[in-house]
Amino acid sequence: MTAFRKPQIALTSKAAPFAIRSERAVDVAAREALLDASFGEDRHGRTCQRLRDGRAPAAGLALSAVREGKLVGTVRLWHVSAGGRPALVLGPLAVDPACRELGIGAALMHQALAAARARGHEAVILLGDASYYARFGFSAEKTARLSLPGPFERDRLLAIEFTDGALDGAEGMIVPTGSALPKRRSVRGPVARAA
Repeated sequence: MTAFRKPQIALTSKAAPFAIRSERAVDVAAREALLDASFGEDRHGRTCQRLRDGRAPAAGLALSAVREGKLVGTVRLWHVSAGGRPALVLGPLAVDPACRELGIGAALMHQALAAARARGHEAVILLGDASYYARFGFSAEKTARLSLPGPFERDRLLAIEFTDGALDGAEGMIVPTGSALPKRRSVRGPVARAA
């Protein structure tokens, strides 16, 4: 009789699972550092950033990926008008370079799109690599007559519809429509009171 031998499995830190959850206030500094590392500190000058400046992400559509207590991925979606049609713009999507082989980016995409669909949104637009985003259903089929407020490569403007025809006939500028971020009150020294 042959004895059953249990296979040896070496668990490495790369095998550690990750979790996707709603973004929290404590994620802000780590998210910003991850975005700077992924896109460079000049990322604030990019065309799609103009759609996000001074705006809050769409409710429930700012997600963080966390692994071993550390933020390792982020994605957010924003309300826009795409030539007069309501839509969302996805971005930026970023994953810590040390974790890029773990499927975090794809998991963030799937969860973000499922959440957008569940919340009743009809279409999502992004500016990105068509060969990467095609697997999620994005194409340039409905974006040929749309523009962004700044320079962009036409073949990188992609969209997915959750409702057939949501972007039919959409043309013109994509503009932000989401809620404005609250203005921060300046913090000053103690106010002197008259006696």
